Amino acid sequence: MDDKQKKLKILYIEDDHTLATLYKARMQAEGFDVRHFPDGESALQAARGFRPDLIIVDLMMPSLSGYDVLDNLHSIVELGAAKIIVMSALSQPEDIEKAKSLGADDFIVKSQVTIDDVMGRIHTLLAV
Repeated sequence: MDDKQKKLKILYIEDDHTLATLYKARMQAEGFDVRHFPDGESALQAARGFRPDLIIVDLMMPSLSGYDVLDNLHSIVELGAAKIIVMSALSQPEDIEKAKSLGADDFIVKSQVTIDDVMGRIHTLLAV
């Protein structure tokens, strides 16, 4: 594979196992290299070595919230160019505003989208 054919990498942080399995399978089927983590702590530990092009993070997770993950991502120099999508059940304007102020490029409310919608947003954000 040359650089143009390099698989784009997605770090997917979601504690709902069923949802994560579905989305990971779809992203892989569309050619992405996906690493899934059920919590923010393990995802942050793996992020440096993986160097994702896109990070998808839930907000409501055990031990380390998605907001904390967003806040910590700023200190990881290797992730400077990574795009960030927050995908959450939270839908209040203040939740969206806080996520964007912490660096999220997009905010998706889980109950308001289909998997096709999400894949479209991923492709748009990564310009593929």
